[in-house]
Amino acid sequence: MEFRSTQAQEPLVSFKDVVLRCLPPDEGLYVPARVADMRQYFMHMDAKTTYPELVATMAPALLQGELNPFSAKRAVESAFGFEPELTRLDDDISLLSLYNGPTGVFKDFGIAFLAAVMEELVKNSGPAMVLSASRGNAGVSLAQAFRGRGGISSVILYPAGPIRGLDPASFATRGGNIIPIQITGTLDDCQRLIVEAIEDRPFAERYGVTSANAINLGRLLPQCFYYIYAFVKIKNSLRGDLVFSVPCGNFGNLIAGLYAWKFGMPVKGYIAAMNVNDAFGDYIRGKRFVPRPVVPTNSPSLDVGVPSNYKRLAAFYEESPAVMRNMVYPASIGDDRTVAAIGKVWKKYGVLLDPHSAVAFAAAEDLASSQEFAGHVHTVVIATGHPAKRAALVSQAIGEDIEIPPRFAQLQRRVDPIAIIKPDLEALEGVIASCF
Repeated sequence: MEFRSTQAQEPLVSFKDVVLRCLPPDEGLYVPARVADMRQYFMHMDAKTTYPELVATMAPALLQGELNPFSAKRAVESAFGFEPELTRLDDDISLLSLYNGPTGVFKDFGIAFLAAVMEELVKNSGPAMVLSASRGNAGVSLAQAFRGRGGISSVILYPAGPIRGLDPASFATRGGNIIPIQITGTLDDCQRLIVEAIEDRPFAERYGVTSANAINLGRLLPQCFYYIYAFVKIKNSLRGDLVFSVPCGNFGNLIAGLYAWKFGMPVKGYIAAMNVNDAFGDYIRGKRFVPRPVVPTNSPSLDVGVPSNYKRLAAFYEESPAVMRNMVYPASIGDDRTVAAIGKVWKKYGVLLDPHSAVAFAAAEDLASSQEFAGHVHTVVIATGHPAKRAALVSQAIGEDIEIPPRFAQLQRRVDPIAIIKPDLEALEGVIASCF
């Protein structure tokens, strides 16, 4: 498979280039140049197929010539000690839980795959340095995925505020390969510094700089595997057309689902489930995208004004606008409805949802009850976060306390960064140089 920038049809680059360089030089984002039909690799799979088996089969087929079956098997075995979980709630709706990884969020899947595959790719090309911006527990996911990976160091930039859950024994100052740095600014400042570092070619080549944030297609592309996994698990008992309801903030998860469709997965469409910050609602309906001020909600990961994957989504619509507008259904769910959905699912099915997954559930209900789709679709709701991550809200919604898994207690432990610096490339290099 080859890749191109969203800004141009040429030049084409390899998956290795996409992973290790991250951004094209023209301010675009990398996307697949041509899409392979992967049906021969997954249509014969059944409910007994494990997630590692599926990924180990599909990854080398998708990345022919760059990841052989032996490397793929080795990478998958080192990446995944966890799997998605598909739960059928009734004839019309299922739940795909993606919170079984180390930090209880869907990002664990893409980051784990990226880290393991990067280790394979750098074996013959020299060391690499991964720069990522993080807040909350995403940094823990990055640190755990990249810890001890040969030939790779991981620099995690945090905005002002507490840093939690990291293991100081993994820090570069103690012989490890993790470098947590706090920036005196916002998450946007951290992300701008990463782009500046990647675009400064002497700096980037000196350290082999790339990123593990969603701008790196090597992290986003493998998220398509869990959509195909859900299809494989449910296909033999499916009634009606298959629809996925996806919580949408930066829209990477939706784009991964669209890639799964392009790879041949039979699907009717996708619900772009947003809260009141429905950044792309009008755009999906065919209007011009106009950024809006962000309103704080009880589903904060969806509080996004300008999604980082805007250029990738726009590329889909530019290729086939009519198809896309008949395949992606925008929905906006308010805070009250989100809380009500958490309570309803607990009372009816005995299943807990976090608020982001509840947004997707409420949106799925609306589509299923519409005149066009009533009785004709089965919707898989993408559950992106463990309910204990938002324990106070979930407990309020169901009227009782919920259990907090012991592993999450470790995620709340505060740690000090290696350094605190202003959002400046020279200051960043000073810290990095001091670690080696």
